[in-house]
Amino acid sequence: MPAGGAMTRGPRILLRQIREALGGAGAGATPAQDRLNMVVRIIARSMVAEVCSIYLRRASGELELFATEGLNPDAVHNTRLRPGEGLVGEVARLGQPISLSDAPSHPSFSYRPETGEDPYHAFLGAPLLRGGRAIGVLVVQNRTERRYDEEEVEDIQTIAMVLSETVSSGELLALDELRDVELAPHRPERLKGQKFSDGLAFGRVVLHEAPLPPEKLLSEDPAMEEARLKLALATLKTGLDVMLDKGQGLAGPSFEVLETYRMFADDRGWNRSLEEAVRNGLTAEAAVDRVRNEHRARFAQARDPYIRERLHDFEDLANRLLRVLAGDKPGERELPDDAILVARNLGPADLLEYPRDKLKGLLLEEGSAASHAAIVARALQIPCVGRLMGLRDRLSEGDMVIADGETGETYLRPRPDMLEAVQSRMAVREQRQAEFAQLRDVPAVTLDGQRITVLTNAGLAVDLENMAETGAEGIGLFRTEFQFMVSDELPRLNAQTALYKLVLDAAGDKPVTFRTLDIGGDKVLPYLEAEREENPALGRRAIRLGLDRPSLLRMQLRALLAAGAGRELRVMFPMIATVDEFRAARELVDIECAWAKRRGRALPALLRVGAMVECPSLLWHLDALLPLTDFVSIGTNDLFQYMYAADRTNPLVSDRYDPLSPPTLRALQTIQKACADTGTPVSICGELAGRPLEAFALITLGFTRLSAPAGGVGPVKRMILSADLTAARRGMSNLLNLSTGSVRNEIESLARKLNVAV
Repeated sequence: MPAGGAMTRGPRILLRQIREALGGAGAGATPAQDRLNMVVRIIARSMVAEVCSIYLRRASGELELFATEGLNPDAVHNTRLRPGEGLVGEVARLGQPISLSDAPSHPSFSYRPETGEDPYHAFLGAPLLRGGRAIGVLVVQNRTERRYDEEEVEDIQTIAMVLSETVSSGELLALDELRDVELAPHRPERLKGQKFSDGLAFGRVVLHEAPLPPEKLLSEDPAMEEARLKLALATLKTGLDVMLDKGQGLAGPSFEVLETYRMFADDRGWNRSLEEAVRNGLTAEAAVDRVRNEHRARFAQARDPYIRERLHDFEDLANRLLRVLAGDKPGERELPDDAILVARNLGPADLLEYPRDKLKGLLLEEGSAASHAAIVARALQIPCVGRLMGLRDRLSEGDMVIADGETGETYLRPRPDMLEAVQSRMAVREQRQAEFAQLRDVPAVTLDGQRITVLTNAGLAVDLENMAETGAEGIGLFRTEFQFMVSDELPRLNAQTALYKLVLDAAGDKPVTFRTLDIGGDKVLPYLEAEREENPALGRRAIRLGLDRPSLLRMQLRALLAAGAGRELRVMFPMIATVDEFRAARELVDIECAWAKRRGRALPALLRVGAMVECPSLLWHLDALLPLTDFVSIGTNDLFQYMYAADRTNPLVSDRYDPLSPPTLRALQTIQKACADTGTPVSICGELAGRPLEAFALITLGFTRLSAPAGGVGPVKRMILSADLTAARRGMSNLLNLSTGSVRNEIESLARKLNVAV
């Protein structure tokens, strides 16, 4: 018998033998352990290996040896490896195969004497993947320093896929034998995450483009399966072309997302991997499933955030292809009326594809409160909880779930009494929302007659609808970067101009303040080459990137000036740290205005240029900056994180400090007084402006313009109508000089004493 080389039998014959051993005629009468033992013997013989072993993951995360051919039989169910321990643990951690000719020399090698694996040098392991996560590992070993070739690596991955499907479906072992194996639990669970968007909802789980498990793994006719795959790919691409044709009239993000999907469908590596899997004996559906699992495992290990973000593009494409293979037509899938969408991560355009009337909540494994998916969720007023690690492995499509955006908690398969409690809380919230709706057209005036302007933040077309629904008096912050982030190429001048004109037309006579590109840092654009930065939040982002690449900023300014022709245009620059930076940015505006005049182009009837105050350095340059600006806007999100050197996207420190602290409030008061002394209009456009208690502190400090997320407009307006600022300011003055880390409780007590609705 040879010591190496490919299988002695074709892979299709081997897979059929494994299926027969696991679930063929008479298999049900054979004890599960005997069936597993039969499987490892078949694999070892066909792979020309002295050892074949199967490990499965227990609920503790440990990998337990469930069956072996060649190792000590007494080690079965007695040998367990901790997560990441040894080569087996490394295969599970990476979610990728490992092939070594001399395993003992590898730094991850871990010797377990009870297994008797001393004489074996060659090692080939492949993960059993379920939902992109390893639920086990399949291993073959040889005494000689054998080099497994690419075909053998492909073969063991295919075998591992078959075993994974069989284990996950319960075909391999009875439920009582699997009671500790970590598959899909069905008991009630509570997960603690982070609140991304306020609100409360319960309903049925809908997995974002839910995977369709292949009904049949092995093909009887590879040529026919290859033809099915090619036809399905052609149908998929044609469907995307039709979507592009229909979307030609769309401006901005929606059309560019369709272009991105179409580009991924032509990815040669993806197409080639699918074809190779079919030629190895899998059905077209099983090939798509296998390649999807490989992408999940590989992309999850990438350090580049853009590469990790591209995973959901391939996930979406794979599921669309599976639906084509199943005979479904595009757009055929319907959401239940009480859908709670569950995803690892989500782009803003993905979220907008779902019907808003049926989507009640959003749960994410990753992301941050500052991510664009979270911002979109707040714009849509959809409760959202994020940072729910391992969520998708703990539930199934159709499970009942509670999304609590008030506390950041999620309840899986809740008990009836928990559902009743949530329904009671939701009834109270609905009553409040009805009260907010009645205030839509009521001016925001305090009890002592001080007028406060309440604006809203925007970045999407849906935000324009929210402006009318909430009664916001304009857009205090329009995030222009959304259009850039959903495109795989730089948006052209005409596309940018069309989007900005659409926003101004929709706003009518209400003011709109456009923030120029705030990209860089954690907002990676694939078409802009950038050096890797150790601390991107403090790196070349926002106005720094715009000044370093003036052609990029000039093109955006040209589009804004064209869109604002004949009317008022308000533009502000983000992350200004020095007066010189604002001068340089303002000079680019003047250059573009001169360029338009020379060509006889119409200009805005009134052009106002401002700066965002979010770098603490400006606190000592306000006297020089303010005379140069038409207005300023305070970005409290970044100002707070830079004051405390605490990354707002890092859950370990994001809640460590309280923005309602004496240092933060005194910094804000300094800006407000400087603006008042120079007559410079100032507004607040951070998240603080959308929370009633924080907004109460802001107006007490003297701020009269707040720009809040859509969901915060009503609650903030109700607070304003109940406040007496003359009395509040007397109580607030004593709090600013305290040496405590937070005065939240004191401000809340003051509000309650004055009967302010916070």
